[in-house]
Amino acid sequence: AVPPDLNRPVEQVSWDDATNYCAHLTQQEQAAGRLPSGWVYRLPTESEREYACRAGTTTAFHYGSALHGGMANFFDYYEYDATTGDIYFANPTVPWLPRTTTVGSYAPNAWGLHDMHGNVWEWCRDWYGTYPTGSVIDPQGAPSGSVRVFRGGCWISYGRGCRSAFRSGSYGPSSGNSDIGFRVVLAPGQP
Repeated sequence: AVPPDLNRPVEQVSWDDATNYCAHLTQQEQAAGRLPSGWVYRLPTESEREYACRAGTTTAFHYGSALHGGMANFFDYYEYDATTGDIYFANPTVPWLPRTTTVGSYAPNAWGLHDMHGNVWEWCRDWYGTYPTGSVIDPQGAPSGSVRVFRGGCWISYGRGCRSAFRSGSYGPSSGNSDIGFRVVLAPGQP
């Protein structure tokens, strides 16, 4: 058997697994005295995830208005430009990889965060529900629901599915899939 590549993102993990990991990491770091009192590791809210993805931009991607092959790990047969929509390529210039890639294979955003577009969808803390439109500051997710939010797009997403504002929710908290992982944040509050 081939050992797992620890430089690629975690995948096939449920929301329950991701939040359990955050709670365990918080407990471990508190016990070691490395975590300030009142701080926890947790999944980002979807608004925090979008804010981090944008890194101060207002465009469809932190790169600008378009996502082209070679900019992220996505299904680049369908690139995307916010001014024209989907752009189909029968033979993409950058061959599509039907799997995750090593974290950091693509340029980071302005805040140094890698893979904010594509590679794996990332679980968010929120239930999937109605999301506010227009200009809002730190909106909170739905108070309840049956599926959790994930964001960012993945290796099998069309370019439009990797946009900073694109949101999805089609899996319950106990479900995992080969295209969903997670990213943790350190913040004051509850796990």
